[in-house]
Amino acid sequence: MTLSGLVDFHCHLDLYPDHEKLVTECDKEGVFTLAVTTTPRAWPRNNELASKTKHVRAALGLHPQLVSERASEFALWQEYLPASRYVGEVGLDASPRFYKSFDLQKQIFEKILRSCAQKQDKILTLHSVRAVKPVLDMLEMHLLPNKGKAVLHWFTGTAPEAKRACELGCYFSINAAMLSNDRHRKIIAGLPLDRLLTETDGPFTQAGGSDPARPRDVKLAVEGLASIRSRSPNEMRTMIQENLRQLVSA
Repeated sequence: MTLSGLVDFHCHLDLYPDHEKLVTECDKEGVFTLAVTTTPRAWPRNNELASKTKHVRAALGLHPQLVSERASEFALWQEYLPASRYVGEVGLDASPRFYKSFDLQKQIFEKILRSCAQKQDKILTLHSVRAVKPVLDMLEMHLLPNKGKAVLHWFTGTAPEAKRACELGCYFSINAAMLSNDRHRKIIAGLPLDRLLTETDGPFTQAGGSDPARPRDVKLAVEGLASIRSRSPNEMRTMIQENLRQLVSA
């Protein structure tokens, strides 16, 4: 399977030591890559590099795990929003380490969703660790289905939650690490084919060893999806390309 046409819809390019080189690598190899950011201060440099390419786009983020120390940057996030169609990484995290800030996370997430709804053309990649229900509740209340698009990154919810997300129009970005978990594989096997995208979430995942996954390694997710959905890797890659086109065309 060739690299050209692969989709990595969630990768932290600016967290690699060779950030600028990696952006060039993605573009040269033809891997569509969404460079998510964790703070709005990181967005200008990411956008500067991405704007020179055909295949890389930068997303404007305010990561829920950083909200306790970066909530004051929401004003800067809002300032940059008109210039970015893509938003992420944003969302909620109710894991024990970050639960103390959960109320503040919800306040910021609501502001983000309301701001995106006003623009009506934003595509969001969402964090929802131990928080799928409140994320979906807030999406339904403030954004979906008519005022934006949402992609659930590294979805770990239940089958009923997946069904609800589909009914709201959500997409799902799948990485190779998710496919190594039997429960997650079962959920993924039941998702509509036309809602699937792929991701690496690099550098927080590995590709066949200890080295961080790079966007080109998203082929592992394509191959894994192809296996559990009884498709060839090339058929699955084509489906994911079409899903991306549908997502960004509206």
